[in-house]
Amino acid sequence: MPVPTHPSSPRPPADSGGVRLPWWALALPAVAFAALLSMILTPGQAHAATGVPVLGQLVEHILRLLLR
Repeated sequence: MPVPTHPSSPRPPADSGGVRLPWWALALPAVAFAALLSMILTPGQAHAATGVPVLGQLVEHILRLLLR
């Protein structure tokens, strides 16, 4: 038995001016990025095996990935 379908409109409704995101859709990724960045820059009680700064290692790794 066929299911009736609604005809689709070729253009969006006139009252949709743009996409509005809730405040948390922008705030949560920004907070997560800031938290991860602070964990990389200030490792706390972690003791590194080498004297190379973490930020330098991160930049070197990113450059190696980009220059492949």
